[in-house]
Amino acid sequence: MSKETTLNRLHDLGIVAVIRGPSPELTVRMVEALVAGGICGIEITYTTPHAIEVVEALDRTFGDGILLGMGTLTDPVQAAEAQAAGARYLVSPITDEALGRAMVATGLPVMIGALTPTEVWHAHQLGSDVVKLFPGSAVGPDYVKALHGPFPDIKIMPTGGVDEHNLSDWFRAGVWAVGAGSQLSPAKLARAGRFDEITAVAARFAAAVKKLRMTNDE
Repeated sequence: MSKETTLNRLHDLGIVAVIRGPSPELTVRMVEALVAGGICGIEITYTTPHAIEVVEALDRTFGDGILLGMGTLTDPVQAAEAQAAGARYLVSPITDEALGRAMVATGLPVMIGALTPTEVWHAHQLGSDVVKLFPGSAVGPDYVKALHGPFPDIKIMPTGGVDEHNLSDWFRAGVWAVGAGSQLSPAKLARAGRFDEITAVAARFAAAVKKLRMTNDE
């Protein structure tokens, strides 16, 4: 899948599930539950136990049926590791030059993390295709509107603080897409074996994002 195709598909989906699974087995089951609910943008964080092996397993199982990425990259060596494991895009919560350049060098879509205007611009200059606004809970949707003043062409994807109640606020603010973590895929539900509830939550998120996309396109 080309870089452009991956980015277009991610944008069309509008939402990525950010997963910090409690174990490899439960992480895979969380992904299965999310996909059953209509969430196909999946980001496995490096803080997930045996994250590389999890991504390899998911790639074998789903292939291009999902958009599988790796997130929480903090070390330049992780970029090549994630690509080799089957990640289709790379995400970091920080703005680090060496890491950013290593991510861009893979040729995959890249989402470098930033919070301040200076960091947003630095991430953009490093070659970030989309800037991950993190933590979104620290600033809120109005902050995105403010950033679009000086940076109208920078694609922004907030992660952290995105839930069912404020989805519409984020999209009205002009985000490119959103990342949702524990609000979308709570690890406590996985530990309790309540995967049907994860599927139900995913279905609500997916339906809400689809409706918002249709409304914004009108």
